[in-house]
Formats: sequence, C-alpha cells, structure tokens
Amino acid sequence: MAQLWGGRFTKETDQKVYDFNASISFDKRLYRQDIQGSMAHVKMLAKQEILTEEERDQILSGLASILEDVENGKLEITSQYEDIHSFVEANLIQRVGEAGKKLHTGRSRNDQVALDMRLYIRDEVQATDELLARLLKVLLEIMEKHTDTYMPGFTHLQKAQPVTLAHHIGAYFEMFRRDRERLADLYKRMNYCPLGAGALAGTTYPLDRKLTAELLKFTAPTRNSMDSVSDRDYVVDFLSALCLVMMHLSRFSEEIILWNSNEYQFLELDDAYSTGSSIMPQKKNPDIAELVRGKTGRVYGDLMGLLTTMKGIPLAYNKDMQEDKEGVFDAIDTVQNCLELFTGMMDTVVFHPEAMEASAKRGFTNATDVADYLVNKGVPFRDAHGISGRLVLRCIEKNAALDDLSLEEFREESPVFDSDIYQAISMKNCVDKRLTIGAPGKRAMEEEIAQSRSYLEKAGLFS
Repeated sequence: MAQLWGGRFTKETDQKVYDFNASISFDKRLYRQDIQGSMAHVKMLAKQEILTEEERDQILSGLASILEDVENGKLEITSQYEDIHSFVEANLIQRVGEAGKKLHTGRSRNDQVALDMRLYIRDEVQATDELLARLLKVLLEIMEKHTDTYMPGFTHLQKAQPVTLAHHIGAYFEMFRRDRERLADLYKRMNYCPLGAGALAGTTYPLDRKLTAELLKFTAPTRNSMDSVSDRDYVVDFLSALCLVMMHLSRFSEEIILWNSNEYQFLELDDAYSTGSSIMPQKKNPDIAELVRGKTGRVYGDLMGLLTTMKGIPLAYNKDMQEDKEGVFDAIDTVQNCLELFTGMMDTVVFHPEAMEASAKRGFTNATDVADYLVNKGVPFRDAHGISGRLVLRCIEKNAALDDLSLEEFREESPVFDSDIYQAISMKNCVDKRLTIGAPGKRAMEEEIAQSRSYLEKAGLFS
C-alpha cells in the first residue's frame, strides 16, 4: 500500500523496515482518540474557511462511520496500515473521496499522535481514578465494621502496640486517597492541547488552536510547538503515579498473604479469589495477592523503560518516542486489572477478630501501657520501662500474656500495682485512650471514618 508520505521516495520500503517502523499493532487502540481529534480539527478548519461546510460534513460523516464500523466489528484495523493515522485517513478517502484528502490540512502526524496520546492518557487517568474510588469504598466499609476489632500494630514486623483493624486499613485508605490526588494533579497539568503545533514549528494556515482545545475539552492550547510534539512528561507522570498505586497494592498484598497464613489466621480469602495445589489438597493459596505483588515489578519496568528512552532525545520529535506506547499500555492494563481484582478480593474477605485480639495479647502489645500505668502511679519512666520488660520476660517463660498474670505476680515486680491494672491494659482501654488526631482510639477513628465517608460521598460513591 502507498504510504501517506511516499511522494519523496522512488522505491518501496523494504518489508522488514516497514514492519520494524510500523506501530499499527499497538497504536490501534488509539482509534477512538484519533477520530475524536480529527473531528475537532475538521470543525476548526471549516470555521476558519480552510474547508467548506460541505467538505466538513462529508468528512465528519465519514469519520463517524469509521468509528461505528470499528466498534461494531465491521471494519478491522490490520497490519495493512502503518499506523492508526494512516488507517483512519485511508479509509476516510475511500469513503468520501477527494474531501478526505483534506483531513490532514494544517496538521502533522507529530502533533496528531501527541494529541491522541494526551486524549488516551486523560481517559485512562479517569478510568484508574474510578477504580481507586471503588477500592476506597470497600476499604471504608471494612473500617466501619471493625472499629472494635483489636489487633497488633507492627514495627520491624514485630508486634508493637495494639490498634484496630479499622485503623490499620485506614492507613491504606490514606495511601490510595493520595493516589487519587496524584492523578487529579496530573490531569490538570497535562490537560493542554498540542494540536496545531504541526511537525515542530506550527503552520502557515490560520488555525484557531483555542477552538480545537475547547472542542476537545482541554484547558488551553500548549504554549510551545517544539515542546508540544516532543513532550512525554505526562506519560512519565502517569507511569510514576501507577507505580505508586502498585507499590501500595503490593504492600497491602504482602500483609494479606501474611494474615492468610496458618501462623496468623487473621483472615480467610473467598474461594473465588484463591487457588489450590495440584499435589497438596489442604492448600488454599492467596494467588491474587501474590500476583499483584509480583506484577509491581513489571509496572516499575515500564516506567524505567520510558525514562531510559527519553533521556537522550534532542528536540523535537524523534521516532524513539514511538516506544512510549507499549509500556504505558501494559502498565495501564496491569494496574487496572490489579485494582479490579484486589477490590473484589477485599470485598469478600472474612476477618477473624478473635485471632487478631489473641495475637495482640500474646505479642505483649500492651507492655507500653503497663509502663504508662506505673508512671501514672509516680514511678519514674525509666524504672517503669524496666519493670514492664521484666514482666514480659516472666510471661515468655510461662507462655502467658500480661493479662494472664496474677496480681501477686505483678506486685512481685512493683508494689504499686493494684487490681485496676487489668482494666488499664485491656485491649479496649489501650486503644480507646489514644484519641489524638489520626490515632486508633474509637472516637478518633469515628471522626476519621466520618471524614472519609464525606470525601467519598462527594465523589458520588454513596448516592
């Protein structure tokens, strides 16, 4: 097939060169954005009297029919075409004749692909944000049910102080909330229209770039034509944001894997989100969480690939930039799939509050509260710390929790202990007296949950 740029050439491109150069195998997913951008461009050309109204209508009708036929399967995007732009233009010319040849007036493939990618990334930013919002809704519902589910909080993977499941899940709620904020910032920063920048130096045609930006719902046109066609910062930004989403999902997955183990037994995964063993019939494996954890490296690789591609490219457009697509398409597909499956897994998980509370007690997470009790009785903190440590050692020797010690055993370490020690170190009291903003105490958590619910209601998730 003759290329759109073939006038300068006197012989056909070598087939291997053609195949190496072609991008249709992956940029075909930009067909909707390519047609959307072409429609706005044609409307602007007619408004500027570069095209007649009749030509505009013919082209718009042809583009609409191509879009409809692709989406209903009547028209296939094949390797016969070099890229998505040549596919659309060739089919348009076939359908509407001479008018179709005017589609590319005042436009280069450089600003065209820059536009397509911005439109595509903009759509996928919104789609990813919606998936994050759904996950936040599920996490909030877990938080609301588990303000009285006591569990150990950890540092260094060692049991540290008692918290609640609501508080622990709330930490991930904050991570994914920040992910949404990151996407919102990216959306604002990238929402400028490169169409009309031409190959790199604009055009002599009297284009109305503000009109095309408005038609495509951009904030404004981009400000420098060379930067317009060579900028891929927004793709790097998006990949970076997706890497952080995956990092958060991976950290969460690691905890789900640990909590699902026989040693913890904090939760049970639904059968729909687990698999068995081909040889060990007792196994119920957390494969979804493990795959999410594993796929994180894949998304990191997509980001590093693009950063490496872009690091030495001079202005303006270079063919290297064709390599921006496959990595970002892979990352988008991976992240969105992980978010959807992880949300389903969390929506069906069954938690075991008794096992969580027992683990908190066996881990001496109330040892700090023993020391605080002594301090409130007038014992210097350094002495109180030592007494509490000796009581923990006594418990380890007896294979008991602090709550299991008799009052006499407490008094053997310090005479200031009284029967109120048991109330002071109960999981409920240890947690509920922590009431500073962001702490796990019930009143503090209820305020946090109310604010989180209000945040999601504004996103329309509880309407």
